[in-house]
Amino acid sequence: MVDLKIENGQVIDGSGSPGFFATVLVEGEVVSIWRGDAGHIEAAQTIDAAGHVVCPGFIDLHSHAGLTILGEPHHDPKVRQGVTTELVGIDGISHAPFKTQEELHRYIWLDSGLNGYPPMPADWLTVVELLSRYDNSVAINIAYILGNAPVRIWGVGWNDRPAASAEMEDMKAVVREAMEEGAWGLSTGLDYPPGSYADTAELAELSAVTASLGGFYHTHTRASLRSQGLLAPWEEALEIGRRSGCPIHLTHYRQSAQGSGSHLDYLGLVEKGRDEGMDVTFDCYTYPYSGTTVTIGLPHWAKDGGPERLMAALQDADDRARMKREVLPERLEGNWLTNFTQPQNKQYEGRLITDIGEMRGQDPADALFDLLLEENLGISTVGLGTNPQTLPAFVSHPYGMIASDAILFGEYPNPRTYGCFPIVLAEFVRAEKHLRLPEAIRKMTSFPAQRLGLPDRGLLRDGFKADIVIFNPDTVKTYATREDPKHYPVGIEYVIVNGRMVINRGENTGALPGRSLRRGRKD
Repeated sequence: MVDLKIENGQVIDGSGSPGFFATVLVEGEVVSIWRGDAGHIEAAQTIDAAGHVVCPGFIDLHSHAGLTILGEPHHDPKVRQGVTTELVGIDGISHAPFKTQEELHRYIWLDSGLNGYPPMPADWLTVVELLSRYDNSVAINIAYILGNAPVRIWGVGWNDRPAASAEMEDMKAVVREAMEEGAWGLSTGLDYPPGSYADTAELAELSAVTASLGGFYHTHTRASLRSQGLLAPWEEALEIGRRSGCPIHLTHYRQSAQGSGSHLDYLGLVEKGRDEGMDVTFDCYTYPYSGTTVTIGLPHWAKDGGPERLMAALQDADDRARMKREVLPERLEGNWLTNFTQPQNKQYEGRLITDIGEMRGQDPADALFDLLLEENLGISTVGLGTNPQTLPAFVSHPYGMIASDAILFGEYPNPRTYGCFPIVLAEFVRAEKHLRLPEAIRKMTSFPAQRLGLPDRGLLRDGFKADIVIFNPDTVKTYATREDPKHYPVGIEYVIVNGRMVINRGENTGALPGRSLRRGRKD
């Protein structure tokens, strides 16, 4: 007797091939596909999937849930979308390894508007200790990529200066050890200090170590390079790949709302790299809104030294005046704030920075600076960051994948936190027909699994792990919007992780079968 039999559904196996009708069997954590009459096969539970698609679980290659999932392990905003595996540690911001608890807690503080807080105390230091926190204690699987910021803190510290040769060797050793403990590669967030203090040469050296151990380079590129040309931030990423031999993955890749030129220039950069023989891929999100910590808009010099330096700059009259001069207008206009914890500030949830300034009788920049002090830096911002007219070209491009870049706190999060994956099925496939359903599923399953290097996930094949989604292709839909973002999708009836039912008839079962997926180990 098998544990689960899924019959009468159309199997779209994640490869990009057309769907077919078969019975999917689950025994323990493993899938098998039965193409003939399966009436004689007994099962502890049977699901009649008539009128539904049965496919692999979705893999999110850009997740900010690494800390928040420890406090909210059922992870409803994502698992109800069909997500069964997420990559954390992105944007150069991972939460191990650190030498001391103090350094870890300082980094969590600096980063709190982007990744939030875990249940305290955060008492790990090494990668393997952090990964163990996820095993059989969260709803989905967690893959980990090493951020260059903790690597730099370990070797150089919090300050904006080049690494000495001995420090460089120390950082390379950190990369080797983290990958031996299960990290899948190296990530950067080159708008977020202190990781942004690394130059191209430093990143190429670290990426060469990453490549030697089978990893890849996952990058939020350096926006300050745009003064050198429209594509300069992404050209730096490809140059790192050329120097290091490391595969390159451009994350949240899109044409910005304030961008110039053609979106074909962006896509052409990736195609040119592949024509050269480079392994270049990208992911994109599926809403036109950006989302991050509001401190990203403050100048790097104000963060040179860590979170204490930034708090001091916010309180110093001269530093505040300088920051006001240097903050770009687009960081203050058209962006709304979320994640207020102080009772007196709850009234500002979901409101534009300019409106908050008016409510407080302050210049918008001064209002923002004061709120950052009151909220201990932990405010998130969301705004129109992507050209919505060209977004479909990125979503449908053959070298691109789908990733949410979702921040999982605040009353007005980015709507992609609740709708990134179902909107692909409902809008980009069913309504607008930008791509066919099997190809859309490939972009959310086997392609990200291939990018990571997962050996037994991302496809419905005999012997693969039983991460499965069952959805109705005619009714699947998201209602998450900018004005009302916290809506679960409809039409996603079942989600199975490691052979256990997490979503059953659209409801969370409370099961926590997720685990850390570690490079070099087949789970």
